[in-house]
Amino acid sequence: MRKNYVKLLAYCLCFCIFLGGCAGKNQKDIQHEVTGSSKIQIGFCFDSFVIERWLRDRDVFERFARMKGAEVNVQNANGDVEQQIAQIDYCIKKQVDVLVIIAVDGKAISEVTQKAKAEGIKIIAYDRLIENADVDLYLSFDNEEVGRLMGEAMAENLPKGGNIFMIKGPVTDHNVSMVEEGFLKAIDGSGLNIVYSANCEGWLSEIAYDEVNKGLEKTRDIAGVMCGNDDLANQAFRALAENRMAGKVVLVGQDGDLSACQRIVEGTQAVTVYKSVDLLAKTASEYAVKMGKGEEIKTDETIYDGSYNVPYMKLMPIAVNKENMQKEIIDSDFHSAEDVYLNVKDL
Repeated sequence: MRKNYVKLLAYCLCFCIFLGGCAGKNQKDIQHEVTGSSKIQIGFCFDSFVIERWLRDRDVFERFARMKGAEVNVQNANGDVEQQIAQIDYCIKKQVDVLVIIAVDGKAISEVTQKAKAEGIKIIAYDRLIENADVDLYLSFDNEEVGRLMGEAMAENLPKGGNIFMIKGPVTDHNVSMVEEGFLKAIDGSGLNIVYSANCEGWLSEIAYDEVNKGLEKTRDIAGVMCGNDDLANQAFRALAENRMAGKVVLVGQDGDLSACQRIVEGTQAVTVYKSVDLLAKTASEYAVKMGKGEEIKTDETIYDGSYNVPYMKLMPIAVNKENMQKEIIDSDFHSAEDVYLNVKDL
């Protein structure tokens, strides 16, 4: 009996020493020691995989993060903001070190994002700004520049001006307003007139098909269609083709989707604004691991999220057309020449 009592005292003493050693450490540091895991835990919360490029973002991010010894827990909200809030709560309970979030709705997830930050979790707003949340880093492309490049392409292809449609992404995506701002600046004074404008909720491409047809019911006198991304451009093209206007109307989009690149070399889309997914995802993984290790992150710019000035890492997009398709898309291995020119018989 006395031996058992001595053992119990010894265990208690060891436990007290352990607690003393934990003084000054945060909960996640203690958790790493208790579980024996030294790997950085990263939660990556996606809006959805409706947009083609997000799958590539996921794969590149996971690959580079794991190469640096981190573990990545991917969550997919399927475009449902309540589901994304629940998934962020799940990551908080899992005590991840870093949360990377592609917001379904940049305003609606503000409160749960602040909750995660209060728990000591570092937050990266990936490609889309989370409003009023004071995130640790906003990492995206220059979205106003994206719009400017689209507007310039439209103006260059329509030097005499004309009527155009704007088929935009959802109002819940902060980037949409930034792209629109750049586009409007670029076409100012060009003689281009916006005669129909619509937003596509949840980035659902089927809405773009309906909206182009609604616009054509009002007027068939159009010279161009600006689409918020290439997925929307797919359905805009379908509507134009059914009305025998494909190739006659200047179509522009963004993301460098394969279908858009194919249309460009075929002559039915003028430009796609290409944003190097590999560069964005790789950069995000590097910053996430650094944050997870407690390293300080410095940026040259900040962006106002509605309440706070947050660190902003801005990457530059590239307008891709027939002339630079080889250099920007094929030589970078984003798409193969065989795929891009699949429907072109004579190269």
